[in-house]
Amino acid sequence: MKLKNTYFLLRHGEAKSNKERFVSCWPEKPYNPLTSRGREQIEKLIPGLKKKKIDLIFSSDLLRTKQTAQIIAQKLKLRIIFDKNLREIQLGNFNGESEDQLNKFYKTRKQRFTKKMPGGETYRDVRKRSENFLKTIEKKYKDKKILIVSHGAFLFTLQAIVKSLTEKQEIIHRKKLKLKTGELRKVC
Repeated sequence: MKLKNTYFLLRHGEAKSNKERFVSCWPEKPYNPLTSRGREQIEKLIPGLKKKKIDLIFSSDLLRTKQTAQIIAQKLKLRIIFDKNLREIQLGNFNGESEDQLNKFYKTRKQRFTKKMPGGETYRDVRKRSENFLKTIEKKYKDKKILIVSHGAFLFTLQAIVKSLTEKQEIIHRKKLKLKTGELRKVC
């Protein structure tokens, strides 16, 4: 996909859910703020982000991404545009449960694209959200440096779309596409 803007993707800093290994989507339960380590991860990125001369910040409206974006916005003196499309994959009945329980639900990675958990969405659904978000931003802006603060599933899917990867290719390249908490990556 040819882009009119430059995108920087940032996965939120370490949150309570990452540390305690539980699933967190929306509505947010339990309370899931950044940890002190998560705040430190984001603070360390500020000098590099200043050099990139970011024009716009888009962020998921979930607490851990809001906190991440707020740290950056304050230092860069930018406002944040919150967008529900940037939320983590909806994990339905697994929200607030252990990651192990979620992982037992799927037998293969491929199932994550087609097998919907009760009350949730598939990776295919997240792909549609990612693609719609990107198309909207590409229509509205040109030659901007845009920071997107979001979550693991959304961000690796967004990269797959930009690289025009099929679902099968996305599964194969998932490890390369996945961002660690507090990781910043330029989309190419």
